[in-house]
Amino acid sequence: MSAERGDAHDDRTAPVEAAEAAAAVTGLDDDTARRIVGEVVSRVGTVVDGKDDVITLAAVVLLAEGHLLVEDVPGVGKTVLARAFAKAIGGRVSRIQFTPDLLPSDVTGVTTYHRDTSRFEFVPGPVFANIVIGDEINRASPKTQSALLECMAERQVTVDGTSHPLPRPFTVFATQNPIEMEGTFPLPEAQRDRFMARVSMGYPDVDSEAALVAARARRNPLDALEPVTDARQFALVVARVHEVFVADAVTRYAVDLVRATREHPEVRVGASPRATLHLVHAARALAFVSGRGFVVPEDVIGLADAVLAHRLVLADRGADEREALRIVAECRASVPVPRGR
Repeated sequence: MSAERGDAHDDRTAPVEAAEAAAAVTGLDDDTARRIVGEVVSRVGTVVDGKDDVITLAAVVLLAEGHLLVEDVPGVGKTVLARAFAKAIGGRVSRIQFTPDLLPSDVTGVTTYHRDTSRFEFVPGPVFANIVIGDEINRASPKTQSALLECMAERQVTVDGTSHPLPRPFTVFATQNPIEMEGTFPLPEAQRDRFMARVSMGYPDVDSEAALVAARARRNPLDALEPVTDARQFALVVARVHEVFVADAVTRYAVDLVRATREHPEVRVGASPRATLHLVHAARALAFVSGRGFVVPEDVIGLADAVLAHRLVLADRGADEREALRIVAECRASVPVPRGR
């Protein structure tokens, strides 16, 4: 495989023309859209201390209309992160506490019969929101976890043969505890594949933890967080992200990187074509956040761990996340990066 596939972003006119066309349709220019995103990230940062990389990744997933899996031990701010983004974009938010006795209909909704009208009517479940916080998703049974499959992939719910569209934007921020903790069920492979990215919060550093304690001694910063925008305007921001230019060489690089995970000898099931789509969509969002109208290979490289590692089914069933990250790193090293002229 040649390391030179041509310029990764040599057509400088394409991003400009796409941006102008998008502005004409949405009425929202790039500068305004980026200002909104910057303010959203900034306000979330006042609530989630010392986690700039996590906040940026969450913003990328939200802009790419993906779903984020936040995995870590209890008490490190997983739910706070999701609530902060929900408040900042001014959208409708709902929270689902996943428990072993939760039913699929508790998530999606149910059709009920009304005697006064002699009609069956659909009662929407909590999944009908702009941001759905799935708290401790792996404490529910696989059957209930699977209730989110259609929602996340097709942005609709089908009950009794009738499909009901979900609002836009729509993103699931799911939190889960490490699988070795008591009372957890492993997420099915199909469920994990629908999450655009996975991230771990990690413990805060000493200064951030001290600041957190001091700030919450007076009040919860989340209560003071004011919306930057609303769901309608944020949907226009998302539309601008769709116009970010991706050169053929960068697309091919993403394809080759994902395919490398399927050919690795330690991987039983590699990343899917959906992973390739997610990687490119996320790269578009990262380029937009970074102030560019085009994707560069470094956008793909920087997102590979978060987008690919959680999807891999390793031959060694006892292997942990560190092994998956090592394999993704080996795949990155094996695939030539396209270089511009």
